[in-house]
Amino acid sequence: MVERDKLLAMMREKVYKPLTEAELVQELGLSGDMAEQFKELINGLEQEGVVVRTRYGRLGLPEMMNLVVGRLQGNAKGFAFLVAPNRPQDVYIAASNLSGAMHGDRVIARLLPNSQGKKDEGEVIRILERVNHRIVGRFEGGEHVGFCRPDERRIGQDIVISHGATKGAQTGDRIVVRIIHFPDGKQHLATGEVEEVLGRMGDPGVDVLAVMRQYDLPHEFPDEVKEQVAKMQLEVGPEDVKGRLDLRELPTITIDGPDAKDLDDAISVERLASGNYRLGVHIADVGHYVRPGTPLDREAFARGTSIYLLDRVLPMLPADLSNGVCSLTPGVDRLTLSVMMEIDDAGNLVQHELAESVIHSHERMTYDVVNQLLEGEDAELSERYRDQLDQLNLMRELHDILVRKRDGRGAIDFEVQEAKIILDDEGRVTDIVARQDTLADSIIEEFMVRANETVAESYYWLELPFIYRVHEEPKPAKVAELNTFLGAFGLRIKAKSDDIHPKSFQAVLEKVDGRREQRLIHRVLLRSMMRARYSPECLGHFGLALKYYCHFTAPIRRYPDLAIHRIIKENLRKKHVSEGRRAELAAFVDRAATNASAREQVATEAERTVVDIKKAEFMLGKEGEIYDAIISGVTNFGFFAELDNTVEGLVHVSSLDDDYYEYDEDTYSLIGKQTKRRFRLGDLVRIQVAHVDLEDRRIDFELAPEA
Repeated sequence: MVERDKLLAMMREKVYKPLTEAELVQELGLSGDMAEQFKELINGLEQEGVVVRTRYGRLGLPEMMNLVVGRLQGNAKGFAFLVAPNRPQDVYIAASNLSGAMHGDRVIARLLPNSQGKKDEGEVIRILERVNHRIVGRFEGGEHVGFCRPDERRIGQDIVISHGATKGAQTGDRIVVRIIHFPDGKQHLATGEVEEVLGRMGDPGVDVLAVMRQYDLPHEFPDEVKEQVAKMQLEVGPEDVKGRLDLRELPTITIDGPDAKDLDDAISVERLASGNYRLGVHIADVGHYVRPGTPLDREAFARGTSIYLLDRVLPMLPADLSNGVCSLTPGVDRLTLSVMMEIDDAGNLVQHELAESVIHSHERMTYDVVNQLLEGEDAELSERYRDQLDQLNLMRELHDILVRKRDGRGAIDFEVQEAKIILDDEGRVTDIVARQDTLADSIIEEFMVRANETVAESYYWLELPFIYRVHEEPKPAKVAELNTFLGAFGLRIKAKSDDIHPKSFQAVLEKVDGRREQRLIHRVLLRSMMRARYSPECLGHFGLALKYYCHFTAPIRRYPDLAIHRIIKENLRKKHVSEGRRAELAAFVDRAATNASAREQVATEAERTVVDIKKAEFMLGKEGEIYDAIISGVTNFGFFAELDNTVEGLVHVSSLDDDYYEYDEDTYSLIGKQTKRRFRLGDLVRIQVAHVDLEDRRIDFELAPEA
């Protein structure tokens, strides 16, 4: 059998000229079963887009044929960009050159000659994968046909629906449409039929339900999963604890939000006779209940992560597990994986032990309560938790040590405020405030980071297949772009093109501490970063300034954590993993890392969409109200302004009627041609709410009239 890598290496050679499949079979001297297997290999490579077949049937690599393979990122105006892995620049695709392809589709594009030479332009020549089989949007009835206006504006076109396929939908209804015919790039538009009418726009719960359908989020567990869970023993019995490290007498506590039900981590801290600290991080042993290859495991893999949509949670695991036997509820025995770490007063790890364990949590605490106790101003509360006070003070001591250790290595401490959206019983927004991190939040974060690093480094040196959480350093081009932005504030990231260190970013953050543009610069720096992802390779974590890092501490809600728990448990029990088993694990972690990264991105987008909807809903009816804001973005069509509660709106250049304004990209400013009035990033402005479009999730501001 011809190996995939050898075939691709042959095609990369300068002397190679595209050959037909028959010519390749002859060239390689293949016959019989080997020839058939070769054809299957070629078909697979074609489906992946790794190999391209020309209109004359000749096979070659796209990069050698002036072709690009990637996914389309659409624009509401009709054009798109082709995003290709390992390609520094996206390819612009005009609406007329999409050939019927839509946002999200995986395509092959031909690069076109570009006389201006600024941006690569292309034309779609083949669609490898369609992704928009179902579309969520607003129904609009017409005289002869109806239309679905997609919620995902990047699709850039309406879907035609015949009168016999509307399922009774009325204008203004939110609907789910199944595509019957995709556009072909000629005169034929996409057509579909209504599968589900979700309800009227504005009705309680319809907005979040629409997001769930838009991102195809699972809302119920399959019957086979329910049946499996119904047969499981959901109490910890004597047989379950045999052979485990018994930590039930160790004083452990959980610290979570007041509404949390899936308590997957517990903490213990002791002061040793040596003066060192012993930090115990105890994580729910989800792998004991979710076994490989079962319906429950397959569903958890497919979901990849729990998704939090403000008024509801779409869990990775059924509630009987996530909120039940896997949750580290106080007063009951629970199965755990514990990492016990001895840490000196400089924050160095002296030694550690990783073991299957059993704990008996002594107390369920909340962040607010812990903060109040550490402040020591509530005598009644202190009496209620007197058994935990000494341990909480030890936690604060150790936390401060770990923070100094983190600062010393140059970890980047982003302080980006997130929105805390408060809902009523019907899911309507009653208020939006900026979420504030507390000391208790920081304590748990530092302890989890320490545990994740310890586990990652331990298994790196064991040279076992593993899933790492990686955050690669920013691209030099991004740093250069960032320095252009920072120059307007007299700041700069000091870095060489081949040596970018997180300390350089942290130094900038320290310089802007307390300045009015602090929040803005934190956000811009964060956006310049690479997206964190899961990988079978240990590539380090740039933001944390760590060489080794993984996600070990949340197996109830993240599949990678569950996956590495299994590897850890197998290693602890067998001590030796055969080469054949290593190969199996390597294939598994590669697949799991890729899927988890993709599912995480979907979850992030869905959660962000719901937040945007609720922000627009909150501002609806506030037209005419005046607020102080900070300029958070500047473009050639206006500037974005952000309120203290994190709500952001656009001040369109057309509303600046005192002058003609031009965009200066070097200073990220709009400058009046006559008045020289300047609007730049970080400036304070007073705005008035002009218009709110709930359907488009768009908020328009204008400058408030001068008093």
